[in-house]
Amino acid sequence: MRNHSTIKILGIDFIDGTVNEVVNILNQGGLMVVPAAPALINIKKDPDYYNALLAADVVIPDSGYMVLLWNALHRKKIKRISGLEFLVNFFKNDEVKTSSDLLLVDPRPVEAKHNLDYLRNSGFKVADDISYLAPMYNKNHVEDSALLNMIEAKKPKYVIINLGGGTQEKLGAYLKKNLSYKPAIICTGAAIAFLTGHQAKIPGWGDKFFMGWLFRCFENPKLYVPRYFKAFSLFTLLLHYGKNAPP
Repeated sequence: MRNHSTIKILGIDFIDGTVNEVVNILNQGGLMVVPAAPALINIKKDPDYYNALLAADVVIPDSGYMVLLWNALHRKKIKRISGLEFLVNFFKNDEVKTSSDLLLVDPRPVEAKHNLDYLRNSGFKVADDISYLAPMYNKNHVEDSALLNMIEAKKPKYVIINLGGGTQEKLGAYLKKNLSYKPAIICTGAAIAFLTGHQAKIPGWGDKFFMGWLFRCFENPKLYVPRYFKAFSLFTLLLHYGKNAPP
């Protein structure tokens, strides 16, 4: 049961709090997801993704577009917490850094190397074998018994999933359901790549003023411009359903 304040948007309980509160919650374990606007528009078409969001213990309002729309349409406002802001504070947390008890789920060897180098340069004491290279998942059936067995064997306190939106949440929900203990399962996707330099560097002011999408579009317009253009349909979802779950 959630013991933190939330605001229901599209049937999903988004946390209404601070980034430090999120870090403190995750130090006790649980599944955290960070749905972006391009993924949220698919909740009617992808029930497994939607159910994964509903199964999460913490859902942070990362989408600046969603937050701006919600705050314009509703009296009760919500404060944005970005995935990047969360990771910066998470990696600075003394309890997290002291334990260095992490397992990373990475998409490719190059990302794994960047992520491990970043952690070591940030003061973490981590070995190479804390990185698990994820296979190409079938988005309609996201399960991974090899990863499940690896986590059960190592019993890490924190599992950070650095995969794409729409897949990582399903994987996180699968792990939460099937693990014998309760680690923090953190689905922040590409956010760590902003810290490692593997993706466009987003300055603090850019993240604060909801401009992360713009930096990504400048870096890779062919990929991100169409993706964010499609996200405009989130306005229709919020206007029609508000806090209620779409049928």
